Amino acid sequence: MSVRYTLNLKVFWPVVTGLCTALVCLYHALRSSEGARAESPDGADSGFPLLKVAILLLLGYILLRCRHTIRQRLLPGSSRPCGHANFSARPLQEPGLSILLESYYEHEVRLSPHVLGHSKAHVSRIVGELVQAGRARGSPGPITGGALALAFRGDFIQVGSAYEQHKIRRPDSFDVLVPLRLPPQVALEPRSLGTEPTLAPAFRSCFVCALKAPPSPSGTTTGQWHRDCKPFAEGFCVDVQGRRHLSATLVLRWFQAHLQRSLATVRYSLEGRCRVSLTPGGLEQPPTLHILPCRTDYGCCRLSMAVRLIPAVHLGDGVFLVAPPPPPSPSGALSELPGGLRAEALWGVNTARQEQKLLGWLQERAPPGACYLKCLQLLKALRDLGARGLDPTAATQWGRILSSYVLKTVLLTVFLNEGGPTHSWDEAHLSECLEKLVKFLRDCLLRRRDLFHCVLGPGGAAAEVGPLPKALREAAPVDLLAPFDLHARELAAARLLSIWRRLPQLLRAYGGPRYLARCPTPRSQRIQGFPEDEP
Repeated sequence: MSVRYTLNLKVFWPVVTGLCTALVCLYHALRSSEGARAESPDGADSGFPLLKVAILLLLGYILLRCRHTIRQRLLPGSSRPCGHANFSARPLQEPGLSILLESYYEHEVRLSPHVLGHSKAHVSRIVGELVQAGRARGSPGPITGGALALAFRGDFIQVGSAYEQHKIRRPDSFDVLVPLRLPPQVALEPRSLGTEPTLAPAFRSCFVCALKAPPSPSGTTTGQWHRDCKPFAEGFCVDVQGRRHLSATLVLRWFQAHLQRSLATVRYSLEGRCRVSLTPGGLEQPPTLHILPCRTDYGCCRLSMAVRLIPAVHLGDGVFLVAPPPPPSPSGALSELPGGLRAEALWGVNTARQEQKLLGWLQERAPPGACYLKCLQLLKALRDLGARGLDPTAATQWGRILSSYVLKTVLLTVFLNEGGPTHSWDEAHLSECLEKLVKFLRDCLLRRRDLFHCVLGPGGAAAEVGPLPKALREAAPVDLLAPFDLHARELAAARLLSIWRRLPQLLRAYGGPRYLARCPTPRSQRIQGFPEDEP
């Protein structure tokens, strides 16, 4: 993927001014020390006063900034004087939606590839040392070492938007899967809950994993296998419908304790580079590793980062079960689990590898200059704009309905329906492409369309992403918006349409150069395609 590097003037000119000021201070200090040793007979100071130099530098900085602003204002089609009645002359046009989106993207959404690369490399080094220390420590907890111990596999897998090139704003949060190694005497039999007719929709994307004996030529009997695996089953399993199932809750509890011990091992060696701390997530969230810059760290990317460390069990073909599963919606409480199911036995599924392959498949077929990732980033920025002004409860509900995973699935589904990105996704049609995604999302919220998981089920994108484990191929299709009731979805759709109709005003108010905010949008250039009334 080609990355376009642009000069960030917000950072460049203050850095230049600071460096020049430091050089002048050094020069003045050297001249002062020389003057103290050999002062002129008349007592005059031949050095240039520091205050005058600083004032000259400040004036130069202001002039350069004004020059940049004037150049931007004189760009063709960038703005026009307020109150002008003729909208046909191109140099005097009101900024169109595409120009506003480009400006907002460059100033508020786009990440610096340099800063993102440094952040990912820093996270990779710290997490790598922590995982290796955890692998070397063995397995504390219910089983202390031995062939039946749960342990770190020794590697980690970086997932999420930061590694799929569509993260926005700041590279300060990351997701990392930490694969676990099961004992060789233990095999798993995963089963999707999507076919359970009495199960709430919030849990139909979950899996349960029963223990079974692995294929063995030694001819070990079932009774002997149960006796051999009894310590592992008692430490990490629960009974579900008469069978022992691997417990996500017990595994997560062990994982957090093991990470704390491993962090104590590497904390001293990390003191010179950063400060690290671990926040347990309890039984509903994975633990979070906080990486803070050290006071003696003078690197160019001194960011505080939060890394979610997610315990994962490999099912095969790059698919992992993760603990804990996604939190249920308010309409799907844990008390609604039927048929002897237990919340401790529920696992989520992570198909990040398949989704990365799918994005790569789209990139191979995309024409040069396709803007689909930029549209996804702007769609996420629109969601963040929509959360402004909401109370905490409403903002949380809004963010869960329009989660980053839902928005990414919208993009993938649109492309799969179209057979891949076409020339209509050229960057020159940025506003039209974004409008297409917003319309599709509106239809999904209003139940005019279904938004199915792109990998799970027989209708997934298996042909594009390669082979999948049997449990995923046989899983029922999962509608990502089904856990939310119709009223909540209608409210989200109404707010989405309201944001889209007011998008030019919002972009002027919350991002980009302030000269774009001086003129109202002419009625002829308002966004088309949506009714004026709320649904």
